[in-house]
Amino acid sequence: MSGAGGGVGSGEDKGVTMRVEVDVPKCVASGQCVMIAPDVFDQREEDGIVVLLDERPASELHADVRESAVVCPAAAIRVVEK
Repeated sequence: MSGAGGGVGSGEDKGVTMRVEVDVPKCVASGQCVMIAPDVFDQREEDGIVVLLDERPASELHADVRESAVVCPAAAIRVVEK
């Protein structure tokens, strides 16, 4: 994916701004998000619960973040795009 929408951390994808929200209490620690988008998500060592590393990821990460939200078994990831 080209960086046409902005630079690293700009949160833009062809003019689209992305914000990621995580519902931590819903997380079941499957780790799917971390495997798909490790620059955006991590897991706590003690219990594997999701940790959001970047709530406004760079445009080149948008597709991976969207996929993470779709495959999350707990539906704990929400992607807001404007």
